[in-house]
Amino acid sequence: MIRGNERFITTLYVGTDFLIIQLSFFIAWFCRFYFLDGIVANDLSLADYFFWNVVYSITYIIIANFISLYKSKRRKKFSNEISKIIQANLFSMFVLLSLLFIVRNIDTSRVFLVIYILSNLTFIIGYRYIVKITLSILRTKGYNKQFILVIGAGSLAQKFIHTLSYHPEYGFEILGFLDDNKESLGKINSVNRPILGKINDLKLILENEIIDEVVIALPISAYDKYQKIIMTCEKVGVRVSIIPDFYDILPANSHFENFGDLPVINVRDVPLDDRINNFLKRLSDIMIAIIGIILTMPLLIGIAIGVKLSSPGPILFKQERVGLNRRTFIMYKFRSMKIMFDNASDTKWTVENDPRRTKFGTFIRKTSLDELPQLFNVLKGDMSIVGPRPERPFFVDQFKEEIPKYMIKHQVRPGITGWAQVCGLRGDTSIKDRIEHDIYYIENWTLLLDVKIILKTIVRGLINKNAY
Repeated sequence: MIRGNERFITTLYVGTDFLIIQLSFFIAWFCRFYFLDGIVANDLSLADYFFWNVVYSITYIIIANFISLYKSKRRKKFSNEISKIIQANLFSMFVLLSLLFIVRNIDTSRVFLVIYILSNLTFIIGYRYIVKITLSILRTKGYNKQFILVIGAGSLAQKFIHTLSYHPEYGFEILGFLDDNKESLGKINSVNRPILGKINDLKLILENEIIDEVVIALPISAYDKYQKIIMTCEKVGVRVSIIPDFYDILPANSHFENFGDLPVINVRDVPLDDRINNFLKRLSDIMIAIIGIILTMPLLIGIAIGVKLSSPGPILFKQERVGLNRRTFIMYKFRSMKIMFDNASDTKWTVENDPRRTKFGTFIRKTSLDELPQLFNVLKGDMSIVGPRPERPFFVDQFKEEIPKYMIKHQVRPGITGWAQVCGLRGDTSIKDRIEHDIYYIENWTLLLDVKIILKTIVRGLINKNAY
């Protein structure tokens, strides 16, 4: 139905994005200059605005191509697509504003620009979601299939079949298997897929069958056959994928990098290692922290007074924590306990009915209001709004020996709130479960996931029954 027309679909995406940007332009124009203020005098004409709209449109398409927004997304999560749409729009707007500044055009309506970019985001994300859902339904029903030939019929191939069975929406269909091992061929027969021959029959099969992709699922002992298989496939223009024999020891998001002319497998893909992603997250952290400090200033002052009146001592509690790249920093909290002259707070957990707490301190800990000063940690760059919660050096040294993947959390900035926390893993809960949630966040980070965590924190994450 759609199979074989991927280039046409890519062109269709580009054309549709361009048309939607034009639609957003006219919506923003009429909303700003007719519906909001009536027909108002404006220094720039419709033609001037439309010219810059075309500049924005072309910039968007160039950036979208650069970040692979128009490549096949059959196996990608929709959140990944949303992240790229947001990136393309933000960077296009940055280019537009830079050009307007260079040509000294300062008369452009800021309200117009806000409506313009919000319309673009809403319409582009909306129509792409509809397309993705529609294609998933069609693929589940047998349309828009891509046909796969699997080289190998052992345990790797069986694992691949098992995984495909859980994702009919991908629209992949296995035509059959090639393998030189008779024992493997006997095992694979149980999944009712045809055995098309041996590996040497690959060239003949590719010439006579419609195959979109060849998946190599051979053991590492058959490594000497890989090159011939890949060359045969590329000679006829068929894509090749390899399931590594050591996949079970690799994290889900490992990827290749180039070290000179040498390809290197990066064991764990961290989206925030990407400069663009890191810049966007840091920019959003600064903006949210500034807005948060301004909005909560009366509350900050009120809590500071409450801490001062509840017991003698400083308003802020400062404690060393381990952050990004295992560097330590001083984290701020409103003091919720009585002054102690030993180092117990660095090596002991707070327990239920802890005698060290003040009455006011119990309240601000339960409601997480004691964490608000960490907005200043975010501005300093020690922390992020969203990320794994930082821990004290004493416990980091302890946990890294007990939990093998514990130190992975330090590959990103620690956060005021995080995926583990909004999933209920706060206070006296499993450290191992927290780390699993932290690793999920690190490997699957998007701006959309950050927004989701922030909203969950606001809606249900402030009051915590496990916070002692």
